[in-house]
Amino acid sequence: MPLGTLDRNPPPFFKQGTSALTKLIIFSFLSMALMLADQRYNLVQPARWVLSIIMYPVQWVALRPQVAWQGLGDVFVGKQDVLDNLQAANAQLLAQAVRTSQLEQLELENRYLREMLELRQRVVTPALAAEVLYQAGDPYTRKMVLDKGALNGVVQGSPVMDEKGILGQITRVHPLVSEITLVTDREHSIPVLNLRTGARGVAFGESGGAPLLELRYMATNADIEVDDVLTTSGVDGVYPPGIPVAKVVKVERRADSVFARILCESLARVQGARHVMVLAPVKLPLESPPLEQTAPLLHHKGGRR
Repeated sequence: MPLGTLDRNPPPFFKQGTSALTKLIIFSFLSMALMLADQRYNLVQPARWVLSIIMYPVQWVALRPQVAWQGLGDVFVGKQDVLDNLQAANAQLLAQAVRTSQLEQLELENRYLREMLELRQRVVTPALAAEVLYQAGDPYTRKMVLDKGALNGVVQGSPVMDEKGILGQITRVHPLVSEITLVTDREHSIPVLNLRTGARGVAFGESGGAPLLELRYMATNADIEVDDVLTTSGVDGVYPPGIPVAKVVKVERRADSVFARILCESLARVQGARHVMVLAPVKLPLESPPLEQTAPLLHHKGGRR
């Protein structure tokens, strides 16, 4: 066969098309553009809602073995454990009864004082009971997923607590489920108040491995000690005031720093919580000054002109 008649084109098996580097650059650019559009314009939220509805039955089926195992463990709880729990519950009920009788008197005195000082009454915060489905598997964040979503009235930004204290805040809402960012997450912060001294501060999630909080920007000579209890201060307009948050477990005062390193342990069960309460955000509006107080000011400004 003459050499001029040979086909010198490579066979289809060796034709690669667009190079791998070009594909990487194109898809990286599309990924960044999609993330930017979702961050600024929230374009992917409808797709998330649809996927969450589609995946909910799969999640429900996948969690059935865990629920069955927990139910089996509850069935085989020993008789002595039940008796111990009953005795502890009776003691706690008695202590709460004594405390309730004292609180009624304090509430009556508080009402009289508020009426005398013409102070506004505290707003009652609505709450919704929910159950924790599972804890998010991302090792770099601390989040939980609840079985209540937008269809149940859950809104983004709602505080979440258990029987011990503040657990976290709703940061993502889907139609049937919602996601909590725990107080120990490094991206979470909460204004707190020291019950012993009345000092206010801000607690951030600790970025280390342990599920702790860090009370930052406190001076080295600040009056704070181990076992001090921190509660919500209510200055952010999200968390109701007076709910327990954490307990101080370590205070480091270093000479080379103007701030002390204060580590706190969450009072809520950030690991292993099952039943929680979703609270409505406080969102206290700023009251406008009375008309009779603003009128002289307006008249004075008009006089200057």
